[in-house]
This record gives sequence, structure tokens and C-alpha cells, in this order.
Amino acid sequence: MGTYDFDTVWDRRGTDCIKWDQAKERGHKPDELPLWVADMDFQSPPEVIEALHKRVDHGIFGYTDPGESYTYALIAWFGYHYEWIPDKRWCIDVPGVVYGLAQAIRAFTNPGDAVIIQRPVYYPFTSVIETNNRAVANSPLVYDPKTSTYSIDFEDFERTIEKYDAKLFLLCNPHNPGCRAWTKDELRRLGDICVRHNVVVVSDEIHADFVWKPYQHASFASLSEEFANISVTCTSASKSFNLAGLQVATAIIPNEELRAKFSVASEASGYSQANIMGLVAAEAAYTKGQLWLDEVKEYIQGNLEVVKSYLEQTPALKLVEFQATYLPWIDCMGLGLTNEELIKLITHDAKLWLDMGNIFGREGEGFIRLNIATPRSIVEDAMQRLTNAVKGLESE
Repeated sequence: MGTYDFDTVWDRRGTDCIKWDQAKERGHKPDELPLWVADMDFQSPPEVIEALHKRVDHGIFGYTDPGESYTYALIAWFGYHYEWIPDKRWCIDVPGVVYGLAQAIRAFTNPGDAVIIQRPVYYPFTSVIETNNRAVANSPLVYDPKTSTYSIDFEDFERTIEKYDAKLFLLCNPHNPGCRAWTKDELRRLGDICVRHNVVVVSDEIHADFVWKPYQHASFASLSEEFANISVTCTSASKSFNLAGLQVATAIIPNEELRAKFSVASEASGYSQANIMGLVAAEAAYTKGQLWLDEVKEYIQGNLEVVKSYLEQTPALKLVEFQATYLPWIDCMGLGLTNEELIKLITHDAKLWLDMGNIFGREGEGFIRLNIATPRSIVEDAMQRLTNAVKGLESE
């Protein structure tokens, strides 16, 4: 028995959360079990809630900049977990990681410039490029159905940079949805190519705390001074401690010139002071949340075993090797369905609201993404629905 309770099913309906309250608005039915967006159905650590109560009791919520204690808490977290100690001068507070990606695009590229990504990839990567009038340069990851793993085609990556004269690379590290924890060697090969072609690397490392043993997270900028000099590392406590609605993240930019350009882009957007509650929550999480994180990871590992046990009953579905995130990526190509037929199976037959693979790019067609950061009873329900729907399909 652990210190914290993750089995309780908290009713999130009526709290304006997009996961449970916006089915109709997003084209889904209320009887579809929502396991799509990447937040948790667990209460945040009680140590965080206590810190928020203390700040609320003060009763004054004026303009606030982060104090040194918040920044040093972030730096200490990176030093302990990722063996990299950023300088406090490198840290720029932003309201979210996707905001950081967008500001990097505005800061380091011009309209019409190409930005390279590796699909299938977190779909806001594409949207922040296109809505800022930049061009998507895609170097797809290579999927091996025999081993159910993704790898990088480094030759294609370099050719794509050259073909489109890409100025910026949005790196998903760890990779969402492919569940890869990139190795140091893989990151070095990517970094060497980017250095050679003067490409700035924006590394989204929001899932870094959910890298599963024996794999380890390697922060791109930590691998060499040369890589740090071309990098923007985007991080947040939001995934690790379920704080997404509090809107606090950090862009770590060692290069002074890049940092100045990023700051100008951020100021141009009208953003200045960070969310006071986000700062309080994140500092409490970084300084007091380690035990909670350890236990939630152990619980999620238990949920993964549930997923595996159900998938063993359905050979047409395969779990992509689960190295990172709390979002299993499931290969459904063995069902032999079109994209439209797979959507119908999931939403109509299984009555699940999941992220369908096609939204991560054409390369994601035939896959589904499942959020297992939720009480085990919900995971059991979801997997029972999924396997029943597949059995019904097979019996037709």
C-alpha cells in the first residue's frame, strides 16, 4: 500500500475540463469513455494542493514574477534527474510548451521558411508551424512492425533539411506518440546534422519524467556545449504532476542571441508575468513531489500490465514498445481496416474517445493512442470495451 490514493475515481464532469465535459463540442457522444488528451485523472500531489491553499489564503493575486526559489527548484530537478544544470539566466517562463514552440518559430524563422518534424508526432507540432505561415518539412520515423519500434532515418533527415532549407527542428524528446526515449547516440547524430546545417533545435521534453526503466531520458542540450548553443529546451511540471490548467512552463536557452530573439517574440505576443498559481504549484511539485511521482509511475506501470493482458487476447492489436510517456500507442493494422473503419470501431463499437493515429500525420494511420494515467477500473473498462469490439468484428 503506497502513501497516495490513485484508485479513487474523481468525477471531473462539471469542471469544464476538455476531457470529460466537451464530447458534444468535439464531435463525440457522452457515452464514449474519454482517454484521449494527455492529462491525468488523479488529484495532484497533496503537497501541491497545500501550497496552493496557502497562497489562496493570502488573498492577493497581483502581478508576479518567479522568485529565485522557483527557478532553483527547476534547475535542481534537471540536475538530479537529467544530469544537466542549466544557468538561471537561461530560463524564460512561458505559459505552456506549445506556446514555447510557437514563439521559437516566430523568433528563429520567417514566413515561408521550413520547419522539420518527424511524423507521426504530437499534432500541435504541425498546427503551430502552419498557423504561423511556415512550411512543414517532414522526415518520417521508420516503424518496424516486427519489433513494434520506431527509429530515425538519419539520411532522410539530412536530405529533408537540405531539400527544404529548413531553419528549425521541432524535436519530440521523449517521442509522443511513438513512445521512444531517444538514446544519446541518436540525439548526437541528429545534433551533428543540425549543427552542420545551422538548424536551431527546439526540444519538447515535457514527458521526460515518464521514461521507463531500463531506458533513460537524455536532454538534448546536455550532450555538448555545441548542442546547447543551438537549442531551446521546453519543459514543464504539468505532465509529471497534472498541472496543465495552471499554465506554467519554461524555455531554457543557453545561447544569449537566441534567448534575446525568443524574448522579443514572447513580448510581441503580449505575454509578461507568469501565472502565480502555476509558479506556486510547480515549485511545490519540484521540491516536495518526488515520492508522489515515484508512486504514480508505479501505478501507471500496473495499468500498463492490464493493457498488455487484454492485448494478449487480441493478437491483431500490438503494443508499440513502451519506453516513454503514459500514452500507449497501439498498432491496429492487423485488423485490416481503413482509417474510417477503425474510427467507427473505436467510437461506435467500443464507445471509446481516443486519439486516432491519423491526427499525428498520415504515418499514424492504423494506430490509436490511449491515456492510462487514470484509475485502474477505468483502464479495465476501456480495455474490455476495446477487446469486445474487436471480437465482435472478428465474429462478423
